[in-house]
Amino acid sequence: MKRPASVTALLASMAIGSVLMLIVGKSPGHVWWSMVTSVCGDPYLVGQVLFKATALTLTGLAVSIPLDAGLFNIGGEAQLGAGVFASAVVGAALPGGTPAVIAIPVCVLAAVLAGAAVGGAIGVLRVARGAHEVITSIMLNAVVAGVVLVEGMHHIFQGGTTTGPPIARGAWLPGLGLAGSAANTSIVLAAGAVALVWWLRARTTWGQAWLAVGRDPEAARSVGIDVGRVQIWVMTGAGALAGLAATSFVMGHKHALEEGLGRGAGLLGISAALLGRLHPVGVAVAALLLGFLSVGGLAVGELVPKELTEMLQGVVVLAIAVAAAWERRR
Repeated sequence: MKRPASVTALLASMAIGSVLMLIVGKSPGHVWWSMVTSVCGDPYLVGQVLFKATALTLTGLAVSIPLDAGLFNIGGEAQLGAGVFASAVVGAALPGGTPAVIAIPVCVLAAVLAGAAVGGAIGVLRVARGAHEVITSIMLNAVVAGVVLVEGMHHIFQGGTTTGPPIARGAWLPGLGLAGSAANTSIVLAAGAVALVWWLRARTTWGQAWLAVGRDPEAARSVGIDVGRVQIWVMTGAGALAGLAATSFVMGHKHALEEGLGRGAGLLGISAALLGRLHPVGVAVAALLLGFLSVGGLAVGELVPKELTEMLQGVVVLAIAVAAAWERRR
């Protein structure tokens, strides 16, 4: 029976991780089991896994959709950073007594529009000027991070800190009540995004159009599909999803702008997309796995160096690339 590349990659990653554990003088079975029991037996750690998985699901979807359409979006850091900045600034500007029914949609919309603007810019540059999306994404990652830092230092951060004013209380997303963990109801937004992307991808002509563009742009163009338009809208939608991930950090956790808030989730979303084989549900499952590795690595920090489990996340990506290439050759 044919084994999916993602399963092969997971098995290979576990094997490599076990070898690394042996090198540092620890029993792999003991470490893996301790990781599982430590996380699953502690509501706080379960909440932290869900918190990390929420953002990774959204940034993973922001990678998977463009890949379906033949584009590689590595600008999730810029899109998420723009969403963090916009939702925090808009939330802090709202009057203190703004009710949740107004404050939450306004801040969510700010995050989505900011992310969409960055993603859309990458798409327009690709279509209108032929600029490769990987290059423009890398540049925008640096540009957005710099703009947020400069604006924060000069206009937003307070009292010599790297933290801005709190957003209006009505814009706070409720927590999930898991022993004080950072898990919050932005997970509902992530679940809704998974369902929406699945429906668009599987049940609509628009979804079939972006898949057709990804398979063969020339064939898609020959049947009347506007390839450039599809690419722009796909990148815009991807940016909106990455921007939506900001709600977990700003509205559900820190409730203010902080330097570096959400950093790394955009790039790690690439791992979630590849491990999930670009399928929306697969991306969500992969995000949970990566969240488990991250939190579980800290939970077994007394047994193995935390850097070891951080390395495993990179090993997963490399293993997927190798396994996918091997599967194609077979």
